[in-house]
Amino acid sequence: MRILPLKMKHIYTISLSILTCSIYAQNQNTTLKQDPKFEQLLNEKRRINATNIVNDSYRVQIYSGKSDEAKKTLNDFKTEFKDIDATIIFNTPNYKVLVGNFESRIEAERNLIDIKKRYGNVFLIKPEK
Repeated sequence: MRILPLKMKHIYTISLSILTCSIYAQNQNTTLKQDPKFEQLLNEKRRINATNIVNDSYRVQIYSGKSDEAKKTLNDFKTEFKDIDATIIFNTPNYKVLVGNFESRIEAERNLIDIKKRYGNVFLIKPEK
C-alpha cells in the first residue's frame, strides 16, 4: 500500500468534499405544470359544496327490496297519496322507497299513521346531519 504525502491528502479531501457538495446540491426553483381543467374542477367542487345543505326533513320508508317491486310500490303510492312526494334510492343491495319531505317530526308521524294503514312495514327516517 502506498503512503501519500500530507499535502496530497488535503487536496484529495478538499476536491472530494467539493465534488460531493455539487452532486447533492438541489435547485431551488420548482415549476409545477398543472392541467387547467383541474382548477375548473376545483372551482366547481367548491360551488357545489357551498350549495349543499343539511337534509333536515323527515321521511318514511315504505319498501326495501328488489328494483321491480320498488317501482311498483312507488307507482301504487303515487296514485293513492298524490300530495306526498316519493322517490326511490339505491342503498346496496336494496332499492328503497322513501316518501315525504316532512318539516317536523310531528307532521311525519301524523302521515306515518295514514301510510301504515296501507303499507304494513313502514318506519320514520330521521334527518341526516
